[in-house]
Amino acid sequence: MLELDLSAEIQALRHTFGDISEVVDVSRLRDDIARLSEEAGAPDLWDDTDNAQKVTSALSHRQSELARITGIAQRLDDLEVLVGLANEMDDEDSAQEARTELAALTDLINQLEVQTLLDGEYDDRAAIITIRSGAGGDDATDFAEMLMRMYLRWAERHKYPVKVMDTSYAEGAGIKSATFEIDAPYAFGTISVEAGTHRLARISPFGSADKRQTSFAAVEVIPLMEEATEVDIPESDIRVDVFRSSGPGGQSVNTTDSAVRLTHLPTGIVVSMQNEKSQIQNRAAAMRVLQTRLLLLQKEQEAAKKKELAGNITASWGDQMRSYFLYGQQLVKDLRTGQESGNPAAVFDGDLDDFISAGIRWRKRKIED
Repeated sequence: MLELDLSAEIQALRHTFGDISEVVDVSRLRDDIARLSEEAGAPDLWDDTDNAQKVTSALSHRQSELARITGIAQRLDDLEVLVGLANEMDDEDSAQEARTELAALTDLINQLEVQTLLDGEYDDRAAIITIRSGAGGDDATDFAEMLMRMYLRWAERHKYPVKVMDTSYAEGAGIKSATFEIDAPYAFGTISVEAGTHRLARISPFGSADKRQTSFAAVEVIPLMEEATEVDIPESDIRVDVFRSSGPGGQSVNTTDSAVRLTHLPTGIVVSMQNEKSQIQNRAAAMRVLQTRLLLLQKEQEAAKKKELAGNITASWGDQMRSYFLYGQQLVKDLRTGQESGNPAAVFDGDLDDFISAGIRWRKRKIED
């Protein structure tokens, strides 16, 4: 006779989930959705396109967050019913289904618990990720493309909308750089722990000597901020270059010169966009990213000045944050948290949640120390 007892595990999950629900404040979420729904239903909403996009994006994010909370609550109820059914029917298949669902809910609630640690100023924003190849020739540009695919696969696993904004292909393998946006609740707070220098060590597929090659790629993550549009940039401070969009191997993709590169002359910040359909759209997208970077730079300078005045200047953690070993012992190791995986193929296929969760917890401890 089957005696499946998961009551202790389910009760522990309910306790953790209750604490999370209090932090998330479901009542506030519902109030926000009601207010934003009313704004989104206004007949003149799209008279102001920027405001309309802000309202609809905020509404979508809050609806997604509420749906996740209510969905988990329903699945906990359904799990208890499934356990009861398995015992009543003496059904091992239902029992196995219950064990599998328990494991899945445990992972989901653990991820949600980590999200409650995301209380930074911009943590709830969408994220703009830029990947740049570093030292290592073809191996580095290939590595940069591997990292891009890794993050796109991670977003796909979570059903997060992604928009590729710019890709600069290398003459040989891979990419010189790429910029893409992940538009999901707390995307910036979550993925920002991936920022830094990533190192790959492997037997190079591009050489004939079968020697180990070490290559590097840099990952930059910034939040997408609506208030960045308030940053006034004089036209005299910007150099605009227009060029033809390119695909792998330098092939022309568009028949017109639609790609745009903006250079902010006072700071040297460069932003390129080529994946929109027109030059006007690419310029608008590039300007939005440039304004965000300038706003962040301004806030960083203000924060640095405050620390200097307070006499409390501390060094930030080192740039090199993760190593990927694809020769001998297969290993991915985070140098900050100690998190490891012996399955690099899975990591490059987007299996990043354990690394990201460890990074968020590590960052929270650093802030509190």
